[in-house]
Amino acid sequence: MAAQERQLPGWVLPTAGWQRCLRGRLALRPERRLVRTPRRRARRPRHAEIHTPLSLSLSSDARARHIVNAPALDADSVVDDAIRQVYPTFLDIDRRTEHNLRRVLQAFRKHRVGQHHFAGVNGYGHGDLGRDTLDAVYADIFGTEAALVRAQFFSGTHAIAACLFGVLRPGDELLAVAGAPYDTLEEVIGTRSSSNGAGGSLADFGIAYRQLELVPPRIGQLDWRALEDGSALAPNTRLCLLQRSRGYALRPSLSVAEVAAAARLIKRHRPDVVVMVDNCYGEFVEDVEPTGICEEVDFMAGSLIKNPGGTLALGGGYVVGRAPLVAAAANRLSAPGVHGGATYNLNRTNYQGLFMAPQIVGEALKGATLVAQVMHELGFEVSPAAGGTAHRTDIIQAVRLGSAERVLEFARAVQRHSAVGSYIQPTAGATPGYADPVVFADGTFMDGSTLELSADGPLREPYVVYAQGGTHWTHWAMVLRDFCARATVHRPEEVAAAAIP
Repeated sequence: MAAQERQLPGWVLPTAGWQRCLRGRLALRPERRLVRTPRRRARRPRHAEIHTPLSLSLSSDARARHIVNAPALDADSVVDDAIRQVYPTFLDIDRRTEHNLRRVLQAFRKHRVGQHHFAGVNGYGHGDLGRDTLDAVYADIFGTEAALVRAQFFSGTHAIAACLFGVLRPGDELLAVAGAPYDTLEEVIGTRSSSNGAGGSLADFGIAYRQLELVPPRIGQLDWRALEDGSALAPNTRLCLLQRSRGYALRPSLSVAEVAAAARLIKRHRPDVVVMVDNCYGEFVEDVEPTGICEEVDFMAGSLIKNPGGTLALGGGYVVGRAPLVAAAANRLSAPGVHGGATYNLNRTNYQGLFMAPQIVGEALKGATLVAQVMHELGFEVSPAAGGTAHRTDIIQAVRLGSAERVLEFARAVQRHSAVGSYIQPTAGATPGYADPVVFADGTFMDGSTLELSADGPLREPYVVYAQGGTHWTHWAMVLRDFCARATVHRPEEVAAAAIP
């Protein structure tokens, strides 16, 4: 008997068979994939070169030439075809979500998380059972000796800065192993002058800085040869920083395996060097965190309004790692001898956000996969690659659009479909921590929460937009339908100009 079918808006789901597939009891068969039901209204003719397998074998410039010579595209067809291609990948993402959710629940059970942990303490913050237990839960999930989870961290950059200032001393060298770090660290390090003129960078305290360039520069891989033979390290190198995510660059983000391999090479030559990981955007994307599989990674830091906050945390950051290093970061956040930190009744949202994090990260990964597929079929360069098989180690999808106008158009499509501030038209401007004008589309409930649907990018060559977040992948489908209808149909010549040979 045919599987019972359940009708949803525009889709047919073979309910019984699909549930068996989700449980892993049968392989996804072509006839059981989601199929689009005919619409009542007449459709425009679809452009075969864009939506057939032949077009996917063309180079990006060839696809762009086909777009230029094509009739107006049906935005729904572009997105619907992409959904059909990537949907099997969503099952793999769901399996990883289940694995990571199990990790979180095991930590909750181990520490007997209950209602009594949700009460907060004000003032000095002494004796906050919920805060101290949350620290222990984070340490278990990340496989470390200690953790510091505090609302007093303004951002991930603040948490990273507390680590750097906590460990480094005059005469030491900070080595950025993955090329130039994220823009907001430039003033912390001292490679860019303080925007308020007050100074206070690492350079001001006599701490040297050097970066190990990628091979090839800016877009390549780590310099494995320099790490292998130890030439990357100087006698005064004290801390090596590995930024897991790409930042505002086109380089591939570092996988957990790559981070672990680099850390082991560093420690083989210099066991005394501290290895730190900027883990922003990477939490719960892979099956394990860098500190969970590699004891050579000494500590990590990140933001609660990114992945681990699950879109619920109101702010804050975390540090996890070896107990003495976490304590050093805590001394920098507050002051030596001053411990605690009031939680201002935020414990419940921080626990619930952590519980939700693997699920929301999974949806963000599905959205990123769909963005990659649609934009690739339109002729743009995307990283990670389209096709659903690319290894992902963070939630960010980079799309090289080739012009400032195109970056703004994408950002405005995101903003139009945001729950908050949909009436706002994003424009690029000066932003604290960034040297170049940056456009942000982030109609989010939590300001700066990039686990919610958002996109941003600096208006500089090569004009790349960075899309991330989303509580469900269908939210990105809406954005992409809007972008395709407005940009691809009306200004196809710009697509050709942006395409990469």
